[in-house]
Amino acid sequence: MKRILVTGGAGFIGSAFVRYLLREYPEVHVVVLDKLTYAGNLDNLREADPARHTFIRGDIADAAAVREAMHGCDAVVNFAAETHVDRSILGAADFLRTNVEGVYNILEAAKEQGTARVLLVSTDEVYGSIEQGSFKETDPLNPRNPYSAAKAGGELIGRSYFTTFGVPVIITRGSNTYGPYQYPEKVLPLFVTNAIDGEPLPLYKGGEHNVRDWLYVDDHCRGIDVALREGAPGEIYNIAGGNERENIALTRRILALTGRDESLIRLVADRPGHDRRYSIDAGKIRALGWKPLMDWDEGIVQTVRWYQDNEWWWRKIKSGEFRQYYERQYGNR
Repeated sequence: MKRILVTGGAGFIGSAFVRYLLREYPEVHVVVLDKLTYAGNLDNLREADPARHTFIRGDIADAAAVREAMHGCDAVVNFAAETHVDRSILGAADFLRTNVEGVYNILEAAKEQGTARVLLVSTDEVYGSIEQGSFKETDPLNPRNPYSAAKAGGELIGRSYFTTFGVPVIITRGSNTYGPYQYPEKVLPLFVTNAIDGEPLPLYKGGEHNVRDWLYVDDHCRGIDVALREGAPGEIYNIAGGNERENIALTRRILALTGRDESLIRLVADRPGHDRRYSIDAGKIRALGWKPLMDWDEGIVQTVRWYQDNEWWWRKIKSGEFRQYYERQYGNR
């Protein structure tokens, strides 16, 4: 593969994947298609070699923009999505437009152009909650919020295009991902940046003991790359970090690393339909040679340190649109 389209490549995981491709494959040219919504940020691509990537501002819900961006590309990896559960509860329309209609546009363009590989990046949340054990790729989907339902819808359309039209679709489902450049609406960067400023950490009451499996962003990118290159079309691959932590344990670790005490924890009304535990079995992609390399203790230390050292990146984000969302989300809880 010499030319790869990365949609949503100015977002958190998408930009990490762009940097990964340029670092690992000197012969590859990356095309980035990104709408630059609130979570898309060209600062995320400042480390990407400008001679080896092309940026196009565009929306995957715009079929013409997708066809143009995909022209001449050997593969497309779709990160473009509305991703935040809380925002999907406040309003689901954008999630359906991007996560379902946008995926349809990518699949149609791939069918027309004969694209060799189409990888749809999805989430462990499509399975829903699980009390014991871990979900395998063959388990039924049970999304429980508008975000995960929209992601499941995009997946199902992708699988139908493989079966009906032979479009070489591969799907990955990753666990909770963390690392540098993550938009601070998500719990880890929100809590780290709030703690740095001595502001309250709004922890969901009733959800403080909910469990998430944490996956370092570079490990996630390597897993996606393995699935893209070694995975079989029509298959689904779970990518899991193997670091299950209760939300309260994550919160306390962040406080310790930022030198703050638990007086900053503010319990707020729980999220509607809050899933208790996510856990996925990554044995299938491990059989292709992938495994996570980042140790949890080292990963969380590095991540907190990055936000401490890069206030220039997040301080300008945590104003304007973000502040309006934050007050809407937590102000009356």
